[in-house]
Amino acid sequence: MLVRVALYAPGCEPRNLPRLASLGAPVVYCAYSFVVSNYSPDTETTGSQPGGVQSVDRAISVLEILAQHGEAGVSDVAAEIEVHKSTAFRLLGALEARGLVEQAGERGKYRLGFGIVRLAGAVTGRIDITQQGRPVCERLAEEIGETVNVAVMQEHFAINLFQVRGPAAVGAHNWVGQLTPLHATSSGKILLAHLPAKERAELLSQTGLKKITPRTLTAKTKLEKSLAEAREHGYSSTLGELELGLHAMAAPVRSRDGEVIAALSASGPSYRFTEDRMREVAPLLIKGAEEISHRMGYLG
Repeated sequence: MLVRVALYAPGCEPRNLPRLASLGAPVVYCAYSFVVSNYSPDTETTGSQPGGVQSVDRAISVLEILAQHGEAGVSDVAAEIEVHKSTAFRLLGALEARGLVEQAGERGKYRLGFGIVRLAGAVTGRIDITQQGRPVCERLAEEIGETVNVAVMQEHFAINLFQVRGPAAVGAHNWVGQLTPLHATSSGKILLAHLPAKERAELLSQTGLKKITPRTLTAKTKLEKSLAEAREHGYSSTLGELELGLHAMAAPVRSRDGEVIAALSASGPSYRFTEDRMREVAPLLIKGAEEISHRMGYLG
């Protein structure tokens, strides 16, 4: 943005203007003027960037500075992102409140906080599941002949991270990136089955048991019975509960510490992926989930 500044004061000296004005000095027009290029006042909205976007951009810049230098003070941050110290202080305060930065031992210095580790860990875990799970899924899709997915829990849903189609599943629906209800999918059921009972009850009280098809389990007692069977047999199943004519089954994938972090599922049309066929391939699916778990560091 270009700003033309005209100075009105005897002598046309910019440094005299505030003092002269405060003294009530007569101001006359003077031809002295200059143009400031790329002038950007330190406000939340400048140029064509909305204020919220600019604030986010600055906050990310602060995190990058701390990642690069290890520690930095308010003055250092302000200088690097070219803002007033007060703005840098507010940005650091907001990030500190969310645990993304913390004050270092030296007074006035900041460093990255453990909130960053939490965020990075979530992404790393999903990347690892994708990397470690894909070869297993590719083999299973060939062996079972149906679509194989890996899903994780995201808030009140199951989200499919990746999918491999089997030779018989040419026209299978692409579930990658889709959020599906926990109570009506095999992946969701196996994830629910391994939640602590109190946490599961709280989650289901928030989401409810919405009827999606005539076969969806909408009674808590029936769902809990289904989840108990999933824990007992090592896999869950759905028979047209999300989509009529679609059968699916899922087994749990565990992290290094034994926590169930994902679901390995196989699905297909009911005329081909029958209940008998599902029971037949259950050992393959369970073994595949165990293999991914071991690849993730699980030793059990």
